[in-house]
Amino acid sequence: MSSSQQSEPPDTSSHTPVPAPQVIRISRLSLVGVGMLFIGVAFPAASWPAAFGWLVLIPIIAAVWVFRVRTVVSFDGLAIRRLFGSEFVAWENVRGIHFPNRRWARVVLTDKSEKSLPLVRFDRLPVLAAASGGRMTDPYAAAAEADRTAEEDRTADADREAEPGASTS
Repeated sequence: MSSSQQSEPPDTSSHTPVPAPQVIRISRLSLVGVGMLFIGVAFPAASWPAAFGWLVLIPIIAAVWVFRVRTVVSFDGLAIRRLFGSEFVAWENVRGIHFPNRRWARVVLTDKSEKSLPLVRFDRLPVLAAASGGRMTDPYAAAAEADRTAEEDRTADADREAEPGASTS
């Protein structure tokens, strides 16, 4: 059985299923806000198009951002898609991940450069760990495992104390 703190992923075999890619993106529900933004800028744009017509571009750009920006975590690596441009980072090039000042995660590459992972926050680590095939560890699972083993130890100690003849007095 492999440890949750291992540094290398377990070897795959024909019996090991490849985890499904996980897509981390903005909820489509945010398009409601984009629609409200469009209504808000439509009145000034319609009343004086020469001065405020350009405001219609703001909700269009916001809608494109909602549809385009995402991070796809797969067994092969990380596919990063931003408003302008896309790139793929293979797991072999990943040295680690950090979360600077409550912002999106940044992946640290083997050449010590960094790339941001759009929409990936600390609460998405279980998703990253599941889709990475063991290349990343889930801190929530490690904490739950530590709590479970501590609870088992406490239960075992209580059972030993409750056994007849266990007392020396």
